[in-house]
Amino acid sequence: MDLRLNDAVMNVELSGIRRFTFLVRDTPGACALTIGEPDLNTPDPIKEAAKAALDANDTHYPPGNGFPYLLEAISKFEAERHGLHYGPDEILVTVGATEALSATFNTLLNPGDEVIIPTPAFGLYESITRLCRGVPVFLPTEDNGFQIDPAALAAALTPRTKAIILTSPNNPTGCMYSKETLDAIHEVLKDRPVFVICDDVYRTLTYVDGYHSFAEYQDMRDRIVVVQSFSKPYAMTGWRVGYLLADKAVKSRLEVFHQYAVTSVPAFIQPACVKALENDTAPMVEIFRKRRDYIYRRLTDMGFAIQEPQGAFYVFVDVRKYGMDSITFCERMLRESLVGAIPGIYFGTEGYIRLSYCYSDADLKEGLDRIERFIKSL
Repeated sequence: MDLRLNDAVMNVELSGIRRFTFLVRDTPGACALTIGEPDLNTPDPIKEAAKAALDANDTHYPPGNGFPYLLEAISKFEAERHGLHYGPDEILVTVGATEALSATFNTLLNPGDEVIIPTPAFGLYESITRLCRGVPVFLPTEDNGFQIDPAALAAALTPRTKAIILTSPNNPTGCMYSKETLDAIHEVLKDRPVFVICDDVYRTLTYVDGYHSFAEYQDMRDRIVVVQSFSKPYAMTGWRVGYLLADKAVKSRLEVFHQYAVTSVPAFIQPACVKALENDTAPMVEIFRKRRDYIYRRLTDMGFAIQEPQGAFYVFVDVRKYGMDSITFCERMLRESLVGAIPGIYFGTEGYIRLSYCYSDADLKEGLDRIERFIKSL
């Protein structure tokens, strides 16, 4: 009797980020600077909208792609806020950005297709690529200020290249792709049959002017998929809701995977999503800007080499001068100083660690004080 499981599933490990986060949580007295989740609560008007929907018995099957009123609200929001013009029939409401990415990769990839993943990168991209029996092709950026070198991108392309994923602001670096970088990427890809997946979930959490998404290059509209999430900008991580934007022909295929994977996003959540789009995120951005300034100043004063984050809520710290791989560094720092960070190898880049500043001012100070004591002991 052959009871073998799917080879693709057997060859993909559970998230190293989550494993290390659990290790920190299970260490008594540890101060965690690990997880990428706002410490703020979902704003009350958003919660009230969901409560009202429940009271109105909005608990039945919704349309698979999302209620028309939510699709209209997203279409208007993206046009007015980001200059992206996608009709309601080009939008799909998903179970978080994770399902949006899963639907996209499963729809685009055939076995053996290659996906270019600029590193450092969120580990989900590699895992989903492998689960789809695709081939991840890593494109290091750490020696280029975390910007993509167009010559290196061109060299990474092969006849099997199906897609590239661009995340800006980036997890784990907090860096954004410059307009010059995006122009150069466009020049390399504009005449090639390559999809561009724009993971723009942190675009609302930016601290500098001049943000640009690759989705602006509408001459490639038929090859662009934009992934968005309600989780980060509205402190709605536990709600598990996001959406994607794509040209109608592509979106019509994405919804096939979505339908058979999850059917739909829960009905009573969707009025809350409309309310979220009306929420002013400026106060939250200002909180994280102040935390960014504090953690950047403290770490640079300690002598760390850091690219200043321009968005999101992470900082990627170069620890190569201490002569340890990133897992060893983080394990020692946890064991000896009771402070948790995520090893850079889990993002495909050795010699760095990721710190999150999704924590209170008091927790950040305590964590940084412990890091300072640790490096002085080395």
